[in-house]
Amino acid sequence: MSSTASSLPARIELTGEDLVLRDWTEEDLAAMPDLFDHPDIAYWTPIVSPFDAEAARARLAKARQLRADGTTVLLAVTVDGGAPLGEVMLRRAPEGTEIGYAIGPAHRGQGLAARAVRVMAAYAFEQLGVEQVILELEADNAASVGVAVRTGFSLLDVPLIEGEEKGRPYVLQTWGLNR
Repeated sequence: MSSTASSLPARIELTGEDLVLRDWTEEDLAAMPDLFDHPDIAYWTPIVSPFDAEAARARLAKARQLRADGTTVLLAVTVDGGAPLGEVMLRRAPEGTEIGYAIGPAHRGQGLAARAVRVMAAYAFEQLGVEQVILELEADNAASVGVAVRTGFSLLDVPLIEGEEKGRPYVLQTWGLNR
């Protein structure tokens, strides 16, 4: 993050697309394992696996620390500000302002990821003043590629990102959406 970038607010609540994206709280800890302890989440995301009560507490603490550092926002995806159905992330990094998401298995198929991405992109454009947001996706992750396409992102002509997470090699494509 450049020294000219603005800091992130201590509290964030975003509404739109029939969603309320809000800060994680201690009241969410019990629900987090049902959202994140799943083979798909373990495979496609860097979220720890297995995801248990201890992992939930660590994720809440990490979300608060990343916000305080001014680099990352992790918000619970809800329909009414109540029970979390998943998470959406906004991360300011040298390669761009990245959005990421994970929707709990019981809540998939409702367009939650696409709607959360649109709300978070609008926040990045309108409140943070960024010109472009990116998604970094594996080409084989059909669900996430579908979200990218449905939300208007285009595959960018930039080098692939290769790495390893949890002992599994990955290759990420970068998709972009301009203001």
